[in-house]
Amino acid sequence: MISVTIPVYNEKGSVRELHDRVCSVLESTGRKWELIFVNDGSHDGSTEILDELAANRKEVKVVHFRRNFGQTAAMMAGFDYASGEVIIPMDGDLQNDPGDIPKLLEQIEQGYDVCSGWRKDRKDNALQRNFPSILANRLISWVSGVELHDFGCSLKAYRAEVIKGVRLYGEMHRFLPVYAKWHGARITEVAVNHFARTSGSSKYGLERVLKVLADLITVKFLDKFALKPMYLFGLCGLVSACMSAVFFGWSLYRLFLVEEPFIKNPLLLLTVFTGMTAVLCFLMGLLAEMITRTFYESQGKTIYMVRDLRNIARGPVI
Repeated sequence: MISVTIPVYNEKGSVRELHDRVCSVLESTGRKWELIFVNDGSHDGSTEILDELAANRKEVKVVHFRRNFGQTAAMMAGFDYASGEVIIPMDGDLQNDPGDIPKLLEQIEQGYDVCSGWRKDRKDNALQRNFPSILANRLISWVSGVELHDFGCSLKAYRAEVIKGVRLYGEMHRFLPVYAKWHGARITEVAVNHFARTSGSSKYGLERVLKVLADLITVKFLDKFALKPMYLFGLCGLVSACMSAVFFGWSLYRLFLVEEPFIKNPLLLLTVFTGMTAVLCFLMGLLAEMITRTFYESQGKTIYMVRDLRNIARGPVI
């Protein structure tokens, strides 16, 4: 079975057309399929349209959130409720082309576990979206070791076994291929179509770059130090101790040989305080990530709350 999952947030102008196009493509594959819309707290009339679409076809399923939880939570819910052996997420704004789904499936049938879409000719604002995306993709590839041109493209195909059980937080959905790689997945990519937005408005701005950079630090930490965090903490502590010793020795030198008292050397004190503050902030941030994951996963919690379901008579498949 093929499961297509689509997060929807205030996409009233595109959701009907997207539904028709996706259903047409999935029917042409000749395989069993389901289409799961995750309504991420829409308030523009999308809710009523989704309920109508679900009432007309049993293959169309809808998960309604109680409020807006963000794209990562919506994608996570789609994965949790998907029943297919292959799961294909995509955006709900008609910028992805449902006609590219067979190309992704072809790569999965050839033995790959993940096939990522590459928006080679992206139809977005060059300065606000495209240029920061190029820089971010190169940085993610360099840090993670996963060579992809377009981590941010939602249109991807995954074998269910490589993502079932993966828990996502923040803006982590773009790092799904990295998580899959940790599980030994074979990854490839294909060029896909990308269209300019015709309705609604983009939910993202340049501030997303900062979120990506912060999440990238977390991903690198989880990759290298999740099972041995003391290696990182110990290294930082050792560096800090060495810095403290050097600064203290410098201060003694200035005190006894130059006869400059500590009170007249404020730059040294500022350097020590700011350096230690930066180290503590980074470590506290990483510790907070670990605590958050422990809180959710040890109690079996999800990062979203479901208000209602359509054509789904069971709990999430995790």
